[in-house]
Amino acid sequence: MSTFRRALRTLRLVLPAVVALGGAVPSRAVELAISCSAVGREAELCREGAEAWARGSGHAVRYVSTPNDAGTRFSIYQQLLAAHAPELDVLQIDVVWPAALAAHLVDLAPHLPAGVREAHLPALIENATIDGRLVALPWFVDVGLLFYRRDLLEKHGAAPPRTWRELTDTARRIQQREREAGHAALWGFVFQGRPYEGLTCNALEWIASYGGGTIYDSDGKMTLQTPKAAAALDMAAQWVKSGLAPKGVLTYSEEEARGVFQSGNAVFMRNWPYAWNLANGADSPIKDKVGVVALPKGGANGRHAATLGGWQLAVSKYSKNQAQAADLVMYLTSTAEQKRRAIEASYNPTIASLYKDKDVLAAVPFFGSLYETFVNAVPRPSTPTGTKYNQVSSEFYNATSAVLSGQGDAAGAVKALDEKLTRLSRGGKW
Repeated sequence: MSTFRRALRTLRLVLPAVVALGGAVPSRAVELAISCSAVGREAELCREGAEAWARGSGHAVRYVSTPNDAGTRFSIYQQLLAAHAPELDVLQIDVVWPAALAAHLVDLAPHLPAGVREAHLPALIENATIDGRLVALPWFVDVGLLFYRRDLLEKHGAAPPRTWRELTDTARRIQQREREAGHAALWGFVFQGRPYEGLTCNALEWIASYGGGTIYDSDGKMTLQTPKAAAALDMAAQWVKSGLAPKGVLTYSEEEARGVFQSGNAVFMRNWPYAWNLANGADSPIKDKVGVVALPKGGANGRHAATLGGWQLAVSKYSKNQAQAADLVMYLTSTAEQKRRAIEASYNPTIASLYKDKDVLAAVPFFGSLYETFVNAVPRPSTPTGTKYNQVSSEFYNATSAVLSGQGDAAGAVKALDEKLTRLSRGGKW
């Protein structure tokens, strides 16, 4: 089967989830197709924003649902773009994909109104600029955060942890006492432990917090320092082995971890900022009982390390309506739309001024207190590794998964990983 036919077959699998937005299409108008994630409230907010643009522009938008799993979605995009298929006009892309997809994306710079580029956080614009071309516009930024049950910590006289050791000790103590009091389903800590991109983000935070490097630096040089990286993975493996985290965490992505925490069955959770709004929703059992702080350090000499995540909007080079698609991207990434998304669902803006907006800070107070965490997050090595990033990430999260599940020791896994990545990069040369 040809690449083109495989791409179309893949797209047809998601077409039943297409929803028309904006009502009837005037004869002079065009119809665009946008692909958005459905994690948390992403699908709802994407539809609302696209519908508002459609009403104001006289055009129409179709929402195309694709899998939440980032790796699967990336593969779908690759197939469609490689086939030069015009079925998707606007794509929601991960912060680590611009370099890999750049050849298939429109340069948005000529479509930018004055001042738009400067309004965004500079690092995100730099990340989306490949060989001088702005191939995407930042939509929302993510960093890993530590959510905690404020009521349980206060009840047991504990403070939010500053180090991973403090988290481990506090979680174990509260878990034990609460279980003795009858809360048998309570776990100490939940995170994203399934072997996928989310585990890469978690493991990168653990290792970087111990000073064990960030896999590769901006020049493509290997930075994994075996003893410190191994210590970080050993720590995480002990959470599972000791029962501080459930064995099921090895299958958790963002939503599974949030489900356990939001149901009241975890003391701590690592997740992205979107979980704040949902944890404090009217139907949440832990409404008004949640706190958020920076992720712990790897000891007194460690650092608070949060992986940079987030999503951007791009226009396919094979869209038949590139100007209209670019206009939709400008609307969805605008200050007004990002403010709405921040207030309604705690999605971090990429517009710097919104971190001082009183309405935004009233809705999500930690946007102000953790601002430095957001702007100094640890990037994944997608720029130096380019089109091989997915291979690098796959090797990394599979090695981490093996350690977490007890299939190998951390020192051996890191050594083997170092050797594999060295070969993959041809000795550090990409």
